[in-house]
Amino acid sequence: MYIKEIELKNFRNYDNLHLCFDKHVNFIIGNNAQGKTNLLEGIFMSSIGKSFRTSKDSEMIGFNKDFFKIKVNAQREYFQTEIEIVLKKDQGKFIKVDGVNINKTSDLLEKIYIVIFSPEDLKIVKDDPEKRRKFIDRELCLIKPSYYDSLGNYKKVLIQRNSYLKEKTVDNSVLDIWDMQLAKYGAKIISMRDDFIKKINILSSRIHSSITQGKENLIVEYDPNVKPSEKTEKNLYNELKNSVENDLRLRTTTKGPHRDDMQFFIDGINVRNFGSQGQQRTAALSLKLAELDLIKEETGENAILLLDDVMSELDSGRQEFLVKTLKDVQLFITSTEIAENLSSSAEKGKIYIVKEGLISSEK
Repeated sequence: MYIKEIELKNFRNYDNLHLCFDKHVNFIIGNNAQGKTNLLEGIFMSSIGKSFRTSKDSEMIGFNKDFFKIKVNAQREYFQTEIEIVLKKDQGKFIKVDGVNINKTSDLLEKIYIVIFSPEDLKIVKDDPEKRRKFIDRELCLIKPSYYDSLGNYKKVLIQRNSYLKEKTVDNSVLDIWDMQLAKYGAKIISMRDDFIKKINILSSRIHSSITQGKENLIVEYDPNVKPSEKTEKNLYNELKNSVENDLRLRTTTKGPHRDDMQFFIDGINVRNFGSQGQQRTAALSLKLAELDLIKEETGENAILLLDDVMSELDSGRQEFLVKTLKDVQLFITSTEIAENLSSSAEKGKIYIVKEGLISSEK
């Protein structure tokens, strides 16, 4: 799978942009604040209909504009697909897949597979649990539309339950309605997360061993708030009922997958607490590359990888490992310059120069 071309209109600092891409490597070069990440954001939107930078779609509309439009054409193994996303102020978002309007964002999923890797992702091991949950959610939403629906429903019910907990008087029979719904959707989330992390563990461990030349062994474990089992829904429901007194005191829901986490161990040592920065970064890199392998295993398609200013954060050895390992994957690499050790890759791909929302191609 690879992206052939993109059109952006009134998107961030791009008034009108049309670009055709190389199927292998695309270098997006320019100084900071010129629009490099904006371009990747537009590309990424075609995969799940959301930004990797903001939860507010309106922030992506160009200054003093009323709408934005993104159109992406991609080549899959046996057919082409076209995604068009339009956001209009006060009217909402409209999505077309191959010229046909879709009513749910979940209908967009499984059309274009894109993985984003940024400097923030290098912190995923040591950052707070929310970052790791976002990693899990973004990946699972991409490959499992049913997860996207369950997660959306769970979040809606969670907001309602938390809002109700803040009322002056709380009726337990009303609270029970939210508990049953949370248990229903939460059990599905827990089950899919458990399966996902088991697969990611196998893949990331293999990659990590290659990066470290077999010197270290990485283990990735699911750290659920409520453990998965054959009776996950019932167990989650019971946990919610048993925590009512504590939830009322804290005015928030303390049990459920919104409190999940992941743990990373290298040779039995918890990397988050005791690993070096180098070990934390290598674990993060292994995790992101495992995403690509999992998508290939689950879908049969090679995902597209967006490397947003991440090369400068990696040493030359990890940079070369990254590019050599991904020879079958379309790469978009943003940077202020092309590192010398990547110059051979530049000769095989395209170079785009970005300046103040204008892009020119060197090849």
